[in-house]
Amino acid sequence: MSKIDDLRKLLHYHNHRYYVQDDPELTDGEYDTLYRKLLELEQKDPSLITPDSSTQRVGTTPSDKFEKVKHSKKMLSLSNAMNVDELIQFDLRIKKDLAVNDTDIEYIVEPKLDGFSIEAVYEDNVFVLGSTRGDGDTGEDVTTNLKTVRSIPLILNNSIMDRLEIRGEVVMEKSEFEQLNKLRSETGKQLFANPRNSAAGSIRQLDPKITAKRNLKAYFYALGSLDEAKFKKHEDALEHIKNIGFKITEYKKCENINEAVAACKRFESLRNDFKFEIDGAVVKVNDLSIQTRLGERARNPRWAIAYKFAPQEATTLIKDIILQVGRTGVLTPVAILDPVKISGVKISRATLHNLDEISKKDIRIGDTVILHRAGDVIPKIVKVVESKRTGNEIKYMMQENCPVCKSKLVKLENEIAYRCLNPKCPSIIKEKIKHFVSRRAMNIEGLGNKLVDQMVDNKIINNVSDIYLLNLKKISFLDRFGEKSANNLFNSIADSKSCDLQRLIFALGIRHVGESTSKALVDWYCNIDKIINADKESLVSINDIGTEATDSILNYFSDEQNLMILNQLKTAGVNMELKKTIGQRPFDGKKFVFSGTLSTLTRSSAQSMVEKLGGQTINSISKSIDYLVVGLEPGSKITKAKKLGVNIIDETNFIKLVQG
Repeated sequence: MSKIDDLRKLLHYHNHRYYVQDDPELTDGEYDTLYRKLLELEQKDPSLITPDSSTQRVGTTPSDKFEKVKHSKKMLSLSNAMNVDELIQFDLRIKKDLAVNDTDIEYIVEPKLDGFSIEAVYEDNVFVLGSTRGDGDTGEDVTTNLKTVRSIPLILNNSIMDRLEIRGEVVMEKSEFEQLNKLRSETGKQLFANPRNSAAGSIRQLDPKITAKRNLKAYFYALGSLDEAKFKKHEDALEHIKNIGFKITEYKKCENINEAVAACKRFESLRNDFKFEIDGAVVKVNDLSIQTRLGERARNPRWAIAYKFAPQEATTLIKDIILQVGRTGVLTPVAILDPVKISGVKISRATLHNLDEISKKDIRIGDTVILHRAGDVIPKIVKVVESKRTGNEIKYMMQENCPVCKSKLVKLENEIAYRCLNPKCPSIIKEKIKHFVSRRAMNIEGLGNKLVDQMVDNKIINNVSDIYLLNLKKISFLDRFGEKSANNLFNSIADSKSCDLQRLIFALGIRHVGESTSKALVDWYCNIDKIINADKESLVSINDIGTEATDSILNYFSDEQNLMILNQLKTAGVNMELKKTIGQRPFDGKKFVFSGTLSTLTRSSAQSMVEKLGGQTINSISKSIDYLVVGLEPGSKITKAKKLGVNIIDETNFIKLVQG
């Protein structure tokens, strides 16, 4: 009895942290594991079930901060299927209850949004009441806050119901969540653990002005009362919800459970493509009359189930914090973790970005932390679980010397990061080479991280140009590197010589110069010599190139060592020119600036016309501009264009130019 009581108390505690304080200490996966343990114990001996057990509740007790709202129909939660077998069992149970073992059941599958459940009530098409789910029977009145969520209509379009109760989920998009936590970090406030908790915390604010600033979204998935005279199927209700002005997610109609399983798997494969977090897929019987026949349990409907995706969060322990030296010399703190699996991947490290992040999140060696991993993104520490602290945790102190070459570390003005400025630091050399050979850069297959480390440690290569001087004799003694591996590597090195110039520029690893900036440079200058000799005025006039990138480019190409390496690459036969495409387009090499208001075209459509015909659109006037296209009130650009002798044309002549 003691075991089950302890488990109940533990779940009550975590329910309160999750629903009331919006500050969880467990990941969803860890909570689900505890919940299922309690459920299994109660199923083995039903006499142990108590009315206050978490298995008998939906959500948690509403907060005293808000007025209470009694739901006309209980807002239930969903039972979970943790794997495909449990989905199949769900289908078999339904068929058994309906006595239709040989008949396929039609399902609707929707993504399960990881947000905050709400209900909105409309009378005569006007929004009159908004509430949280609360304990399922009674929620909190958050009408004023929900009115700040712009995707919740205040007036409906052509609803066929005099009173409409609609259930949905309030979410915060991932990008908004990152911005919110960044702002909270800068102001020293506690960070939200995930977008779901930030959405919950935003809706349950006492000041609606705070809610309004959070840019929340609401998606709706069900009507509180479904009239079978109006709707025969769940999909009919979804389409009505959409047609009267609400946002719904995409959904998939499935003829049987096998199609439903495939739809769940598809949503799982796309989970990182959604703007908001999804943690599963919901499988619902489509036919509303069958839903009615199946009915409900105390906590869940019998006609729906949530297929839970593999968790992307876990709690673990920070064993140590070390420094990693990057290709630009920046020192990045890295947390060494007690290994933990997330989505089937074993995680033993997480980047901490910089010392400011360690300080703002108060991350210490020995802390228990919540770790998040989305797709192939590098795992990150979301928050510290402060209640797990023992007092033995150690605050991290920045060291004075590079952990690799022992050079004195430097913190430059206006920069957060510390740097190693020693160009001969083995770690900087290794990271530069690893970047150069990476798939998005020169794409040299066979030259993996471990092999690069070996080659630099054995002084076989000291910079990227040395890659093109490799031969079998130089590398034959390396560990696990035979003749076949060597030949494959040499072939890949040879192939890389013909890479596009923009790949080479990106591969050089110039600070603030990513793939788009590399492309902009190559499109503008066409060859490496013109890029090397570019001046500041010319660089700043190019779209996608800001002042930081301009300064970095000028600094990089004024360095004698960099120029020597480029010359060695050129001697080795690496492509240094923009590759010309077959069939030159009319505006290839032409540069346009637009100024003033166009009367028949939008600015974006005019710019699109230029780019489709091979030209470039630029923001500022310089002597390299071919055309200034002017509309109404063109401003000072026309004066500068006249001084520099740039061709000035109006909208009519621009259209003639486009039409050829």
